[in-house]
Amino acid sequence: MRRAVITASATAAGVVLLLSLKPHDPSTAAAISSSPVAGAPRSSAGPTPSPSASSTAASGGTRTVTGNAVNTRYGPVQVRVTFDGSTISKIDVIQYPNRDRRDQEINSYAVPELNQEAMAAQNAHIDVVSGATYTSDGYTRSLQSALDRAAKK
Repeated sequence: MRRAVITASATAAGVVLLLSLKPHDPSTAAAISSSPVAGAPRSSAGPTPSPSASSTAASGGTRTVTGNAVNTRYGPVQVRVTFDGSTISKIDVIQYPNRDRRDQEINSYAVPELNQEAMAAQNAHIDVVSGATYTSDGYTRSLQSALDRAAKK
């Protein structure tokens, strides 16, 4: 009898804890889901350079480099990196898995998180976003290829 009471109490406490979990912050999902065309690739957060600023400069100035498209289990991931001198000023995710509703849900929070991490780190050595392992892997590999290309220029 005593075991039944303890088991029931532990189960009730576990259920209460599970019900008290909060979902992800919906404000990050709103930032990426505002694409003008449904199903079109969405871009990252960050300032948009003027058309004249996106020209390639020798060592200073603003330049844009596109990374390799990395195939993942759920689709390709590809990034475009804008540099202001040697500093990453913007990262656009030009391809990522978005075929079905689950892909869109996962990447609506993963892509802004990856962009934020990469902008803060200023390199491709960033943490994987939980629940978006394949997208995170593709993102970091594409970002690294863009950084490698930028270093060669």
